[in-house]
Amino acid sequence: MRSSTLAADGPATSEATVRAAVVEALTKQESAEQVAAIRKIPADAGPIATELLTLWKEGGIYLHEDDEGKITPVTLTGEKDADGKQAALLVLDKSPFKDAEGKPILIDPAEVSGAETDSNIRRAMKDLTDMAALSNPDLKIRLRAVSDVGLELNLEKLPALLERQKVETHPGVKKALEQSIALTQLKSPDDAERIKACAALGAMGSIPSQDALKTLASEATKEGKKEVAAAATAALEKIAAHVKVVNTAGTMFRGLSTGSILLVVAIGLAITFGLMGVINMAHGELLVVGAYTTYVVQCIFGAGLTLAPFSQSSLTFTIPGMHATGATFSVYFLVALPCSFLMAALVGIGLERGIIRFLYKRPLESLLATWGVSIVMQQLLRLIFGPQNVALESPAWLSGSWVVNDIAFNWNRLFVIGFAVIIIVLTWAVLNKTPLGLLIRSVMQNRDMAACMGVRTERVNMLTFGFGSGLAGLAGAFISQIDNVGPYTGQNYIVDSFMTVVVGGVGNMIGTVISALGIGVVDQSLQQILGNPVLGKILVLGTIILFLQWRPQGIFVTRSRSLES
Repeated sequence: MRSSTLAADGPATSEATVRAAVVEALTKQESAEQVAAIRKIPADAGPIATELLTLWKEGGIYLHEDDEGKITPVTLTGEKDADGKQAALLVLDKSPFKDAEGKPILIDPAEVSGAETDSNIRRAMKDLTDMAALSNPDLKIRLRAVSDVGLELNLEKLPALLERQKVETHPGVKKALEQSIALTQLKSPDDAERIKACAALGAMGSIPSQDALKTLASEATKEGKKEVAAAATAALEKIAAHVKVVNTAGTMFRGLSTGSILLVVAIGLAITFGLMGVINMAHGELLVVGAYTTYVVQCIFGAGLTLAPFSQSSLTFTIPGMHATGATFSVYFLVALPCSFLMAALVGIGLERGIIRFLYKRPLESLLATWGVSIVMQQLLRLIFGPQNVALESPAWLSGSWVVNDIAFNWNRLFVIGFAVIIIVLTWAVLNKTPLGLLIRSVMQNRDMAACMGVRTERVNMLTFGFGSGLAGLAGAFISQIDNVGPYTGQNYIVDSFMTVVVGGVGNMIGTVISALGIGVVDQSLQQILGNPVLGKILVLGTIILFLQWRPQGIFVTRSRSLES
């Protein structure tokens, strides 16, 4: 096993030293000599060693032999000339490969041999790259390397882990090192060290070590080493308890996020159906309008968008793009949020002015009319954007997860929880703290009296419906980050939306919140307990049906214009 000192913030061995060591290995004649030369390369060689060995393994290094038999490792660069030859760079220092007169030597890849490998060389390469990764400046690479080395349970790599532990400063990597060292010590011939490692893994609640501990418990039982077997069993029991806590917390988080998604989708319907009494079957399509608006904004920030609404003709519409990248591109989602609200609100206002205002107090007719509108909107969206789902790229700040004590909190689900809280607070503020909210509540309580007091009820209806439609557009903007976006996406959410509003109590905002969160938590809990998502969903729907049979008015009862009519 090589011995070395691992630096805290990067490789301690210079690039020139590493290149010289790799060149020495490349020029050896026998495989065993090459393996020995690779194993002499310092473990703190850093990314350059990984780069050169990977290039060697993938056939990117060529061995040029001159008339005197001298072998020179080179890499090829640039385009081929008319004779199929390319310029070459020395592996030793990346300088151009030249002859004695200083003229560049061009090489035909077909006329020189590439550096070859066999299983022993590749194994030596892997050992070195694993060790080199332990000191990689990139935190993710270093963390993954520490975890991978620990799972190998290779006692030969224990010294390197212990050396790394002395200089490591990042808390996450230090914790991973403790786990990997304990995992590796499970293979120690010293029973006392194995018992100590079992205790450490049990205290950490190390989920990745379960298989190794089960194997150790089984082997120790067969060998009659009762203390070791008992220590492994005790560690497994502690880990099982930890897993139970992790699963419970994960289920609660998923239930909360599922409920938040239901709430975001249903809050717009709680306005149009709950407060106005309009059974709007086109609510799902208003959501899709918001999702497609997000897609268009993304294309504007990216490479642009070309639409061909009539495929049989040559008519096309092109929206130029900004070709933004990185953090600038990620801003597109923040721009898309207000755009989605406004676009869906405008479509909703058009729907209210064109059709729904003639159908107030006629629920059956409004249901049929909005159902027809939903079909028309689906075909219109299909005509404009095509029948296939469109591709949306999540901003970098919505990707990945935050892991706390083995519980993964996905950033996009955390965002939807915060997003739902903000929407509820804003909706409550609009309804209770603004002149528009006062007018909405007055019309909802008594339309005729409000009209006698000078309230322009038709205008209030238009703005209320537009507000509810805009909320559906906001929901669509977020749904675009976690689900496919296509002309028929809205149909996946319309039933859940009505279900959430009805269970909470038609016209009651607090009821909608409690209903959405309750359905989400119960749904995820049943799926976790039963181990069958379909069966869990069926039980949730069955429970809701029985609940509505017992309490058809929902959790909370609100007197509104729609209920009085």
